[in-house]
Amino acid sequence: MTATAAARLEFELHQTFRYRYAGPVARVDQRLVVVPPPRHGGQVRRSHQLSVVGATAEANWSRDPFANSVARVRVPEVDGQVEFHIHAIIERDPLGETKVPAAARSDPRYLLATRLTTPDDAISAAANDAASGAASIADAAERLCLQVHRRLHYRKGATSVFTTAAEALAIGAGVCQDHAHLMLAMCRSLGIPARYVSGHMLGEGSTHAWVEVIFANPQDERSAVAVAFDPCHGRRVDHSYVVVAVGRDYLDVAPVSGTYFGHHANELSSSTHLTVRHLG
Repeated sequence: MTATAAARLEFELHQTFRYRYAGPVARVDQRLVVVPPPRHGGQVRRSHQLSVVGATAEANWSRDPFANSVARVRVPEVDGQVEFHIHAIIERDPLGETKVPAAARSDPRYLLATRLTTPDDAISAAANDAASGAASIADAAERLCLQVHRRLHYRKGATSVFTTAAEALAIGAGVCQDHAHLMLAMCRSLGIPARYVSGHMLGEGSTHAWVEVIFANPQDERSAVAVAFDPCHGRRVDHSYVVVAVGRDYLDVAPVSGTYFGHHANELSSSTHLTVRHLG
């Protein structure tokens, strides 16, 4: 079923992360950023569940500095394989705006470059070229989004999670994460506040990434508005996306990360299934 702008939508998310180890390991400590926040603009989390299959585990939930929902899962022992299953129900009002405090417009986290989003001369030149003559910050953001879409071809395997925006631009290819990092680097070179977003998009079987640019709210000077752009697809984000987390770059919101004790190598695989129905 496709989403339409006229109806409230209910998304059902099923996601699995599977770690396979070549032998027994101990003290597996995982940080999971995989569950949507209680609210993000017109998006509301109605329910969520995290289960661990293949080992006994303890999970503790908290909020990080960006208000993302974070689970810390500790597994004393794993004999070969452990799986993390996520199930969530999310409701979305397609007309809902994502409002943030007015202070977000001057928040250093959204203005200062990180290692992955540091603009080099090529990025600064591309950003200035794209934004030249823009009538507003919103117009500049639209142009930057299209510029990134044109400059980076989507190609799996061309980059890694540690590839910087400058490296991706030099390669001329990457995945959604690289598109987001490059747009962030361009925004930051121009002094435009913006943040990295991880989540899901209907029709894709893996985690997706995009960018929220923070604008003044013309109706309320006490707040600002975060407007989402998907440079991987060269467009504004619509109601077919589900937000999971926001941050400065990928490293703030990596879905899974952690450590374990043991000499055996591990392999990570994942699957994602997102469905939607209209609520009227």
